[in-house]
Amino acid sequence: MMQRWIVSLVPCALCLAIVAPGCARSQASETNADVLSVVIRASPKNLDPRLGTDENSQRVAQLVFSQLMTIDTQLRIVPGLAARLDNPDPLTYIAYLRHGVKFHDGHELTAKDVVYTFGSLLDPDFVSPRKGAYRMLDSVKALDDYTVEFKLKEPFGSFPVQLVMQVVPDGAGDSLRTFPIGTGPYRFVRYLVDEEVVLSAFEGYWDGLPQNAGIVLRINPDETMRGLELRKGTADLTINDVSPDIAYELQKRGGLNIIQGQGVDYAYIGLNMRDPIFADKRVRQAIAYAIDREAIVKYLRRGLAKPAVGVLSPVTWAFEPNVQNFNHDVEMAKRLLDEAGYKDPDGDGPRPRLRLSLKTSTDEFFRLQATVIQQDLAKAGIAVDVRSYEFATFYADVLNGNVQMYQLQWVGVTDPDMLRRVYHSAQIPPVGFNRAYYKNPEADRLIDLATTAKTDDERRKYYSDVQKLVADDVPYISLWYKTNVAVTRPDISGMRLSAQADFLSLKDVKKTVAR
Repeated sequence: MMQRWIVSLVPCALCLAIVAPGCARSQASETNADVLSVVIRASPKNLDPRLGTDENSQRVAQLVFSQLMTIDTQLRIVPGLAARLDNPDPLTYIAYLRHGVKFHDGHELTAKDVVYTFGSLLDPDFVSPRKGAYRMLDSVKALDDYTVEFKLKEPFGSFPVQLVMQVVPDGAGDSLRTFPIGTGPYRFVRYLVDEEVVLSAFEGYWDGLPQNAGIVLRINPDETMRGLELRKGTADLTINDVSPDIAYELQKRGGLNIIQGQGVDYAYIGLNMRDPIFADKRVRQAIAYAIDREAIVKYLRRGLAKPAVGVLSPVTWAFEPNVQNFNHDVEMAKRLLDEAGYKDPDGDGPRPRLRLSLKTSTDEFFRLQATVIQQDLAKAGIAVDVRSYEFATFYADVLNGNVQMYQLQWVGVTDPDMLRRVYHSAQIPPVGFNRAYYKNPEADRLIDLATTAKTDDERRKYYSDVQKLVADDVPYISLWYKTNVAVTRPDISGMRLSAQADFLSLKDVKKTVAR
């Protein structure tokens, strides 16, 4: 019989036990009726929040740990474990911690835990994909038990967003990978790999007792089966883990609640600006006019998206709405191509004006979307060769610049500093995320001014100008902003969706239980 590893909670010790699948399931499911069953698509990879950057590892971290600073509904940085954050000079930030916050093992949170958490991300021997975000941080030290000083190497107005990070216990080491101990609303109980993560409500949570007794994250990689679990009642809810088609079918059948909320995930087509064809802005703009984003949103996304105009979502405080918007206009696309020298060679004949390639992953939705884009561009006289690859291969090509056009998403865009990371010429790979190889000295100047600005009003002014400039330059073809979707059983109440679809909101969810 095949056996699985589980991590099991016992008093004052971490134990690894091998159990048979049936036995493991019965033990892991010993929960009372007030526990929420949440179905997710994949297993978390690493339960240490400094290391686990995949979506489901982050979801567990949101429930088990608390962040030093957090993000409000307008995506502004607000207090979390730090009751206050001061910025006495451009290179110094001082965090004043809440008193009396307890970890799940009973010890109080102090400055030592914060220094350990962020200090590990400065340690050259500590390997973490998060380290790049802290390159501007020079040092972190405790001024007393409840005060932490962060020193920067240079002024950086967006630094507070880097403090939106879960705090781990001082000296935790590698133990958090499999057995996380935090200060969040839920205490870790056990993790049965590829089956479920079991969490119980933490009665000592600093921000109030959760409205349910605990959460079981049930792992089901099959999308159809996730929908069936909700219909059968073996799962209570799911968040962003059903496709638009499945959500549409579940809503049509009735018996479940469909909750929607505007999100921050941004889908786009990236253009490799090193390609001579894309050196002409008129070609880039012609492609933007040729694509029917409204149809993609209506038919492919089943209305669960909004047409996009740039990387920043309308939810964010720095969003600039007054930018060049490329509404679907095939005739305008043709005129721009004519002006750029790509004349129609045979009128209504089959010969194209030019040929391009578009790379995508093998994900079913994105392959279908690529086909629709191919058809849209063909109407303007642009022949597109769509090439799909397994994600690892496809993504490696994007990172290496081995693409002409490609389609991807930016997930969880919460701070306008994202504009620097994707558009500043100093962020061209391998040092940053400017994978369009976009270079514009005026964009660099505006981004640099925003980066060193002292107030949010100044930052907003410069970021607005950046968004207007980039929208007209079109290094990205904006497609859509994702609409977050939660599907719940009718006995679930209190479900709300943040722009990031943060799992922390599950602490406020109740289940009506028949007694």
